[in-house]
Amino acid sequence: MKIGDIVVRKSYGKDITFKVIDIKDTDSGIIYSLKGINLRIVADSPEEDLETVPEDSLTENEKIFSRQVNSSIRNVLLSRGGFRTEHRIEKMPISNELTFGRPGKILHVDGDPEYLDVCLKVYKQLMLDVVGKTVAEKEQPKVILELVKQVKPDIVVITGHDAISKGTREFTNIDNYKNSKYFVEAVSELRNYESNYDDLVIFAGACQSCYEAILDAGANFASSPSRILIHCLDPVFLCEKIAYTNIEKVVSIQEGLENTITGTRGIGGLQTRGKYREGFPKSPYI
Repeated sequence: MKIGDIVVRKSYGKDITFKVIDIKDTDSGIIYSLKGINLRIVADSPEEDLETVPEDSLTENEKIFSRQVNSSIRNVLLSRGGFRTEHRIEKMPISNELTFGRPGKILHVDGDPEYLDVCLKVYKQLMLDVVGKTVAEKEQPKVILELVKQVKPDIVVITGHDAISKGTREFTNIDNYKNSKYFVEAVSELRNYESNYDDLVIFAGACQSCYEAILDAGANFASSPSRILIHCLDPVFLCEKIAYTNIEKVVSIQEGLENTITGTRGIGGLQTRGKYREGFPKSPYI
């Protein structure tokens, strides 16, 4: 096997499709570092537990996820009346021809460039105004404030990879997580800068992240309440709901998560006001 090969793990029932991202020669043999194709998971595995599969292969769970993603995209667009748009100026689906509007602007900071690329493609499908930046998790607290000052977003996503220590029962001890402390630090930096939860909406976390600590640091939304693996597109569907909900309305948690893939087991948070601003009249020159 080589870096870039697509594999599944036999001991886990071939439940998740991975890409080989590193190969390490250890005293106990060759160990392969893996990254989930759809789920935000990194793992190590010996060669004998791996089986290569075609690049376009999907496990049964991933086929279900794929159908859910397509359904979520369809539901989002149908909820807006199926209207088309260019850039940031949007016509409200229930308004007259003189009305226009602007969804909230998003800054998505991701520790993984491939996951970010997948997210950016779906943001585009959903007609969202987004700026994406790849920043390693441990570097995110150092640069997040400057990025926010540059981009001036309404919504910030801070994500990447995370994991809880194997066998731990202390689920609220942040030292038992791979990268949760960096998400907490990044959220704290932003909340010290902007204390109003409606002026700056923050999602932070990844797979199995310390949900409670991230919320306590000041995030509107975080992962993962049940310490499960979240889908790489979960933050995208959450942000869409906030970005396209009128500022006059507070989005309930249930509404915010209705199109996410892992739902309330993967993401939770607080009531948050929408970021869509309606305008009038529409310019005749656009």
